[in-house]
Amino acid sequence: MSTSQRPLRLPDNPRFSSGPCAKRPGWSLDALRGAALGRSHRAADTAASLREVIDRSRAVLGMPTDWRLGIVPASDTGAVEMVLWSLLGTRPVDVLAFESFSALWASDVTSQLALDDARVLSAPYGALPDLGAVDWSRDVVFAWNGTTSGVRMPGAEAIPAEHDGLAICDATSAAFAMDLPWDRLDVVTWSWQKVLGGEAAHGMLALSPRAVARLEAAPALRPLPKIFRLTNKNKLIEGIFRGDTINTPSMLCVEDALDGLRWAESIGGLPALIRRSEANLAAIAEWEAGNDWAFFLAADPAIRSSTSICLRLGGDWFDGLPADEKPRVAKSLAALLHKEGAALDCGSYRDAPPGLRLWGGATVETADIRAALPWLDWAWGETWRTFK
Repeated sequence: MSTSQRPLRLPDNPRFSSGPCAKRPGWSLDALRGAALGRSHRAADTAASLREVIDRSRAVLGMPTDWRLGIVPASDTGAVEMVLWSLLGTRPVDVLAFESFSALWASDVTSQLALDDARVLSAPYGALPDLGAVDWSRDVVFAWNGTTSGVRMPGAEAIPAEHDGLAICDATSAAFAMDLPWDRLDVVTWSWQKVLGGEAAHGMLALSPRAVARLEAAPALRPLPKIFRLTNKNKLIEGIFRGDTINTPSMLCVEDALDGLRWAESIGGLPALIRRSEANLAAIAEWEAGNDWAFFLAADPAIRSSTSICLRLGGDWFDGLPADEKPRVAKSLAALLHKEGAALDCGSYRDAPPGLRLWGGATVETADIRAALPWLDWAWGETWRTFK
């Protein structure tokens, strides 16, 4: 049981929320000084800013030139829902469900869309479904990284280079921190508020040529509200992928997204972003190996996330508690860390096992991770003394 002394040094930035996530190092409101507020998003210069978000995102991510990329409503959730409602139904579907959001996509496919031939391949928090059981002749819906479980895909090998169905990937907590295999994917979604620390409410939707061909060849099998429509008269609405957004965007958020993208370019692009995130994971892994109360929810290092780093609570004392007491302990621990200003918003997701979740995306400084870890040990000791 940890009985460490109260640490003296706090992290310079104790923000470890998994969304919205920490702003990039050095960020201040001055970064938004150029925002075109009170302007129509259809004006030439504001429309140019929207196109710039698309172009810079493509470049940083190394997206193939024949893919379409657009800004869509309602964050990553909106982007995923647009795809599910617009594309699914012409082929059988496999959905991988291994944490809260992927389970939500599975529920949408089976309960809301009520598709006749839909399989859900499930796994508990901390694990992935059997990837060998996935049938890639079907459409496959999956998250690259489980934001609420700390589990990520181990690589591209599980996805055949040639597959008949569409590989539909929710990459919101992976994009800009992990190397996505564009040649194996067909649809990729993410949001601004994750790895680059942008503001919320806007999603990004990337479509491969195969996905576009499906949209144009097979109209949606159900009525769609305006904010879900990607085609008009069986033709892709190209304007969406040139910055002509479906609904009115926040130009303040647009300016913030551009600031994050420029920062990413200034530090060396995607390789540098990946290195920063992996360094955060490595720092926590070194600490986790030496303590007796916090353990990676993802026991297998090959599938351990570098962004949504999830820890379960354990040890003889905690394991012996009644099941209904364990969430109270976890909430008390997170509340103490918040009170001390050592780690804000670091509690595990409400549906996940009791524990902690520290965002380790590229905007988080490894020095802040290292400064927070002694506070975790101290707070655990204080929590133990409260509940024992």
